[in-house]
Amino acid sequence: MRSLVTPEGVDLQVRLGEAGSRAAAFLLDMVILVAAAVAATIITLLGLGALGFNFAEPLVIAWLILIFFLRNVYFTAFEAGRRAATPGKRIIGLRVISRDGSGLSVDQVIARNLMREIEVFLPLSMLAARAELGIADTLTSIFGMAWALLFSVFPFFNRDRLRIGDLLAGTWIVEAPKRVLAGSLANQRTAAAKAFRFTSDQLEAYGIAELHKLEEVLRGGNEAALQTVAATIQAKIGWTGKKQGEVRPFLIAYYDDLKAHLERKLLLGKRRADKYSR
Repeated sequence: MRSLVTPEGVDLQVRLGEAGSRAAAFLLDMVILVAAAVAATIITLLGLGALGFNFAEPLVIAWLILIFFLRNVYFTAFEAGRRAATPGKRIIGLRVISRDGSGLSVDQVIARNLMREIEVFLPLSMLAARAELGIADTLTSIFGMAWALLFSVFPFFNRDRLRIGDLLAGTWIVEAPKRVLAGSLANQRTAAAKAFRFTSDQLEAYGIAELHKLEEVLRGGNEAALQTVAATIQAKIGWTGKKQGEVRPFLIAYYDDLKAHLERKLLLGKRRADKYSR
């Protein structure tokens, strides 16, 4: 368990992903990548057979672009998304977060995934290329395998199980078990609706980023975090209603109303990314 303090001062306790879970997620992602590459190769060969060798060059170029995209964009695109996880991580129940408690930035995602190229793909690509040319010698093979193995076992030798990429990017891989939130919120919102009403100005205090953070706090169920977040929101919006003993219903009601408010704004083409947006 690690303490993750957000910029709002909320302490979210997170559990680091196990090394075995991370390895399993990576293998699942590689299976997906290999399957996609095989499918792209089959489609290219079928196209070559149907169109003839006159179209060989554009088909091969398209195939190379797709393989490049799969290898270099797959991890970055998924981890830069809202869920901050590749399909493999989502299946295992993991996600990427920033160690300083702020939102995960695209720069961090790019940095940790560029390092994966150096850690894994570069030595393996070098070995494959030399083997294809018939010039792979024993020393080169040992060096390439030792390189890949050294970076692969690095997480076992630090307390936070960080890859070199995580160390440089300032990220953690944490457990993110799937939990059903929407149904419980809907049920509890019915009971809390009569007690809490918010004005449009009070709902304008926060944006999409804070909505997602509030959802994480409600999922976590940490009472101390709920108390801190409720106090922060109440101070921010100038809440003068009931404050004591109704922390979770208050947060659920505010979450539900804020979500509906932001969705209405989106329908009008107005997107508020966070509380700093105007």
